[in-house]
Amino acid sequence: MAIKATIFKANLQIADMERHYYQDHTLTLAQHPSETEERMMVRLLVFALHANEYLEFGQGMTDDEEADLWLKDLTGAIKLWIDVGIPDEKLIRKACGRAEQVVVYCYGGRIAEMWFAQNKAQFERQKNLTIINLPQESTQGLAKLAQRSMSLQCTIQDEQVWLSDGNASVQVERVVLKAAIGKNG
Repeated sequence: MAIKATIFKANLQIADMERHYYQDHTLTLAQHPSETEERMMVRLLVFALHANEYLEFGQGMTDDEEADLWLKDLTGAIKLWIDVGIPDEKLIRKACGRAEQVVVYCYGGRIAEMWFAQNKAQFERQKNLTIINLPQESTQGLAKLAQRSMSLQCTIQDEQVWLSDGNASVQVERVVLKAAIGKNG
């Protein structure tokens, strides 16, 4: 019998002073049996960073044809494709061909740095690709905020990101390894 996903509920208050986005979201996150709490919380953070009424979680962990998060227009065209972790370079290239803009949030310390260094030449060819590294201390701190039922506040201001549950706060630094080029970059 297959192990089922663990369901997490999050009430997320977002105050994004950079985008002037102030909204509360009630989210249900399915944690895949092979997904760590760290990765799930990075997905939640990434949702907060790109929050939009049409942004939704995809099946990226189990389906190469889907993103971890994505934003589609009313015609179904993919405006924004977001992957979390260290996806295969071929999958990123394919996503860049399907979506207007692709963002990868990598994490994992030295492993993420080695992954980027090994694939840098291929990544540079993708004009609509942005890659952001999240420091390991931050993502491990996010994992400590994980609870089956969460009330979180995310504040984004002056390039600073804070995620808090009322008792503990985690500051997350975003290090841009590669920025998209052109109208979206």
